[in-house]
Amino acid sequence: MRHDPEYREHMIRRRLASAYWRFSRWTFVPQDPKVTEPRLLIGAPHTSNWDFVLMLAITWQEEIPMRWLGKHTLFTGWRGPIMRRLGGIPVDRRDPSRVVDEVLERLRAGEKFSLVVTPEGTRSAGEYWKSGFYRIAQDSGLPITLGYVDRTTMTTGLGVTLRATGDVRADMDAIRAFYADKAGLNPANRTEPRLRSEPT
Repeated sequence: MRHDPEYREHMIRRRLASAYWRFSRWTFVPQDPKVTEPRLLIGAPHTSNWDFVLMLAITWQEEIPMRWLGKHTLFTGWRGPIMRRLGGIPVDRRDPSRVVDEVLERLRAGEKFSLVVTPEGTRSAGEYWKSGFYRIAQDSGLPITLGYVDRTTMTTGLGVTLRATGDVRADMDAIRAFYADKAGLNPANRTEPRLRSEPT
């Protein structure tokens, strides 16, 4: 039996996630077939702070080593060490391209993780998704797995996995089709999956 700290932490996270699903109103739907390689994990629709809790429970249940992007103000003061321990990477929204380069540098250096991204960029309704996730997917070769929250069915989990082909419109059409019936926790705050750079 293993007793190293990393294994103990892994087991604690798995048990916490299992307990959460047991007592939560939400039903977790695992991905089938399961993707075991590192991937870009999209969290959408992103309409509530509870999305963060659901994201942790999903990745801990599925044993996915992950990092996630969060606004830099979440990492100030006493919260900083906790957020980093949970896999957070701070994003300075004044220079979003820098964090994309940082993520790519980590991957090219051989670090193995799945990256959780919320392309809506805000919990309020907007006009476009942020395009950083697409650039990371293209430049890194990571597959994109579509995670979701759907209040209408009270389900959350991991859906289809696809690759960024370079045909932005076609790729986003596939993403839009997947999220078309996913309401999010607060449907009024949902942003349609659309990039500003898409050809009209």
